[in-house]
Amino acid sequence: VRGHSRRQILITEPSALKALDSQNIVIRPSDLSIQYLKGAQWADRLPLIVQARLAETFQRSGSFAGVGKPGEGLAIDYRIIVEVRTFEVRVNGGEHAEVELFVRLLNDRNGEVRAAKSFTASAPVSGGGNAAYVSALDSAFGQAAKDIVRWTDSLI
Repeated sequence: VRGHSRRQILITEPSALKALDSQNIVIRPSDLSIQYLKGAQWADRLPLIVQARLAETFQRSGSFAGVGKPGEGLAIDYRIIVEVRTFEVRVNGGEHAEVELFVRLLNDRNGEVRAAKSFTASAPVSGGGNAAYVSALDSAFGQAAKDIVRWTDSLI
């Protein structure tokens, strides 16, 4: 990490397929079907949670002068545009959380995509019950978010 710079970035609201654009926690018993975790859900729509947590990870890195979301009034240098492709617990062949985020880094000054990359992370489910599933998803997302911050910092 290069240290604190004057760069300011905006984390836009991620896009996601309908199955992921809700408060439901996705469980995948097979490649062809999904279910939703009973008795538990996200505190908000998943894309909004991903946006908030990703902004928090960028802020905690200390590598950027400003990190914000739309409407916060920052003069933006770059936009982080995220597509949530996978955010689920797979329960066939060993329970594990799987997260895939496709990220585009857009230069806000000229509208050019500086770079694009898919980030994947997984984490085993330790223990049983809903809390174990959520914890595994949180762990996988945390790893992907840190990778996204490092990648962004290396490019701008």
